[in-house]
Amino acid sequence: MSVLSNLKPAKGSVKKERRKARGPGSGRGGTSTRGHKGAKSRSGYSSKRNHEGGQTPIQRRLPKRGFKNINRIDYVPLNLSDLQYLAEKHDLSSISFETLRELRMVKRNDKVKVLGTGDLAKGLQVTAHAFSESAKKAIEEQGGTATLIEK
Repeated sequence: MSVLSNLKPAKGSVKKERRKARGPGSGRGGTSTRGHKGAKSRSGYSSKRNHEGGQTPIQRRLPKRGFKNINRIDYVPLNLSDLQYLAEKHDLSSISFETLRELRMVKRNDKVKVLGTGDLAKGLQVTAHAFSESAKKAIEEQGGTATLIEK
C-alpha cells in the first residue's frame, strides 16, 4: 500500500544533472561543451529572434497580404429565430439592447445586428444597432417595429 510519505519516482526516471565546467575529471571541463571560440562559446550570448544564420528569414521571404480595416464595426449577430425563441421563453413583446444585456446575450460595449434567418410568429418591438433588409421587412410584416439605436 502506498502512503504519501512513501512515494518516489519510478526507477530510472530521474537522472543526475551533468555538471559542466567542473574540471577535466568531469569529462566536461575546458570548453564545457561549447566548442572553441566564437560568440556562442562566450557568456551572455543570445541570438536574435528569427535569425536564420544569414539566410533570408521567413518573415522577409513571404509576401505581405491583406490589411486590417480600422473602421470595421463588429456586430453580434441575432437572427429572427433567436428573437422568436427569446420572446416565447421570456414572454416578451419588445426586445431592446438592455433586455439582451439582462439575458446575458450581449456585453456592454457590443453592437447588435438583427439578421433575417428564421421566422417570427408575432410582432415585436425590436431595438438594435443595425438590421438587415430582410430582417426589417419580416419584423414590419408581422406588425412589429425595428428601431435603430443611435451610435
